[in-house]
Amino acid sequence: MTDPPAPLLVFADDWGRHPSSAQHLVRRLLGRREVVWVNTVGTRPPRLDRATLTRGFEKLREWTGFGVRARHEEQEQSPGMAIPGLSSPRVLAPKMWPSFRSRPARALNRRLLLRALLPVLEALPRPPVVVTTLPLVADLVGRVPAARWVYYCVDDFGVWPGLDGRTMRVMERELVAKVDSVVAVSDTLQAHVATLGKPSHLLTHGVDLDHWTRPVPNALPPPLAGLSDVPKPWVVFWGVVDRRMDLAVVRRLSESLTAGTVVLVGPRDDPDPALLRLPRVTAVPPAAYADLPALASAAAVLVMPYADLPVTRAMQPLKLKEYLATGRPAVVRDLPSTRPWAECCDVADTPERFAEAVGARLRDGLPEGQRAARGRLAAEGWDAKAVEFERWIDGDA
Repeated sequence: MTDPPAPLLVFADDWGRHPSSAQHLVRRLLGRREVVWVNTVGTRPPRLDRATLTRGFEKLREWTGFGVRARHEEQEQSPGMAIPGLSSPRVLAPKMWPSFRSRPARALNRRLLLRALLPVLEALPRPPVVVTTLPLVADLVGRVPAARWVYYCVDDFGVWPGLDGRTMRVMERELVAKVDSVVAVSDTLQAHVATLGKPSHLLTHGVDLDHWTRPVPNALPPPLAGLSDVPKPWVVFWGVVDRRMDLAVVRRLSESLTAGTVVLVGPRDDPDPALLRLPRVTAVPPAAYADLPALASAAAVLVMPYADLPVTRAMQPLKLKEYLATGRPAVVRDLPSTRPWAECCDVADTPERFAEAVGARLRDGLPEGQRAARGRLAAEGWDAKAVEFERWIDGDA
């Protein structure tokens, strides 16, 4: 009789807040191993602005026991994220100082995290495999009982707009030197990790085809019902609206439209103010993951108008394969993550070509060649990705 696999201890974004790649993968491991998920803060330098205050109030509600349960229940009821027969992991929201910039701040957070974690870890049947998507836990390596440490490198946080880049770079270098293994989500991030002295496994993002191809209602769900008055056809982007957006691309796109609207759906994180003042551009709050297929069905074209920046060259957008799975035309920026999928969508490298491609898709729809090429998605499911991920974090390859 084989022993059960070691538990997992995962440091990442807040469980249930949005469907990150780590959450997709871990959900598929819940049926066969115990998981403790740690909601982690401290990636952004504290500021006296609306976003920081809003996030601060969210964490205070979480630390006092309010808000977490409702968010977990919402995710469990979401047909896109729930997997029949599986429950949520045990979620910890330890109190933390919202910065790691100074040595005293790092020491304080180390003490706070150890105080919250050690009683939980001591109750586990055996030391866990620790997986972190964030460099901020570098000071915990060697201080918590662990079978292995794995860095799941999902972004180059050192160049991400709005983050404490200097601190993230320092702590990532320290973390990579200490961990047993690294899994990276893109070739660019593999090269980045190699400069830090470690080889890594490549695991690109997956897609939940069932979620994106199931029938959707004719009417938009209530959270998106306000879009019914927005002129069609819709050219839709969903995701964080921030400084990664290419103002020149969106401006040229808005100028090229003779009808319809560019609809930006998602949280706003300090985007260029001029972006939201463009004609034929409207921004609305984020939609639930469960509602995005209905939004896609109502869209004429899906777009990713990212700028060509160090942060966008390193990232592997979850939405790329999601866009392709919807069956809708897609126009995306020419980036390392999008080039391998160029036969499945339109890849544009200038504002003019981007706008021309959107115009062609509004006029002609999805070309049959692109539709056929999207058959590749059948081999990109999250279930298969999770099997590979589990093998690597356990050190079996």
